[in-house]
Amino acid sequence: MFKRARLKLTAWYLMILLCISISFSLVIYRVLVQEVERFDRIQRLRIDRRIHAGDELRNSFNRPAEIPFENPELVEEVKQRIIFMLVLVNTLIVVAAGGLGYILAGRTLNPIQEMVDEQNRFITDASHELRTPLTALKSSLEVHLRDANVTIKEAKDLMQNSIIQVDSLQSLSDSLLSLAQYQKPSPLLSLKKVDIAQILVRAVTKVRSLAKNKEISLTHSFKKMLLTGDAQSLEDLFVILLDNAIKYSGKKQKIHVTLDAGADEIIVAIKDTGVGIKPSDLPHIYDRFYRADEMRSTSGYGLGLSIAKHICLTHSGSIHIESVFGKGTTVVVKLPKIAGGRIKNHWFSFFS
Repeated sequence: MFKRARLKLTAWYLMILLCISISFSLVIYRVLVQEVERFDRIQRLRIDRRIHAGDELRNSFNRPAEIPFENPELVEEVKQRIIFMLVLVNTLIVVAAGGLGYILAGRTLNPIQEMVDEQNRFITDASHELRTPLTALKSSLEVHLRDANVTIKEAKDLMQNSIIQVDSLQSLSDSLLSLAQYQKPSPLLSLKKVDIAQILVRAVTKVRSLAKNKEISLTHSFKKMLLTGDAQSLEDLFVILLDNAIKYSGKKQKIHVTLDAGADEIIVAIKDTGVGIKPSDLPHIYDRFYRADEMRSTSGYGLGLSIAKHICLTHSGSIHIESVFGKGTTVVVKLPKIAGGRIKNHWFSFFS
C-alpha cells in the first residue's frame, strides 16, 4: 500500500515540478527569441546606417534603396538551439527530480507507515491481552452452567473469580485510556506550581501496603521543591515506578527514593534491590505490552513504563533506567523546574 502511495506521491511531485519548469522554459524561450530578433534588427540597422553614411565613393554606384542584410537561416538555427538546450535542461530536471522526489516521498510517508504499523501492533497486542481474561471468564461460566449440581459455595467462588477477571479487564482498559491520553500531541494537563515532595509522599503512601505485604523496606529522603507540572499525572508516574519496584523485588528487599535538585531540573531516583533487568530487555522496556520472560508470571500488562515515559515527555522531562540483572534497578526521572507541557512535539521530519 505504501509503495503504491510513494509512487503516486513521486508522480505528483514530478507533475508539479514539470508544470513549473515548462512554464519557466516557455518564458525563457520567448524572451531569448525576442532578444535574438532584436539583436538581428539592431545589427541590420547599424550596417545600413554605416553604408548610407560611409564612403562617398559608393555614391557613384547605382545602389538600391533597400539592401537586404537578413539571415533567417541563422536566426532559425539559434531558435532551434535554444529549444534543444531547454529540452535538455528539462530532461535533466525530470531525472534528478524523479530520484529526489522518490526519496522525499519515502521520507514523507515513513512516519505515517510507522504510525500505522504501531497502530496495528497495538490492536494485535490489546486484542491478545483482552482475549486471555475474557476466555478464562467465559470458560468458567460455561463449565458451571453445564453443571446442574452447583453448590452455593461454588457459585460464590465463581462470582469471586469472575470479579477478579473483570477487575483485570478494567485495569487494562484504564491503562489503555491513560496511555492514549498521554500520547496525544497536546494532552490536557493542569499545569501549576506543585511541591514534588508532597506528590512523592502521596505516591509512597499509595504503595505502602504493597511493600508491607512483601516486607519490603521503603525509605525516602524528601524536602520541599517546587516545579511547574500536573500533580495528578506526576503522582501516577511515581506510583507506576514504585509499583514496579515492589512488584519485581523479593521479600524483605529494600527500596530507596531520593529527591535532589539541579540548576534547572529536579531529579528523582528510585533504587531497588530486586531481580533487575537483562541487558537484552532494556531496549524494549518502554514498549507497550512488553514483559521479560521471567516477569510474565507477575500481574500487569507491560503498559506501566510506556505510560511513565509519556508522562515525562509531556512535562519536557526524561526517564532513564539502569539495571544489573539479579542485583537491582535504579530509575532516574529528571523534570525541569519550569515546564510548559510538551515543549518538544514529536512531529515527523523529512530528513530525520
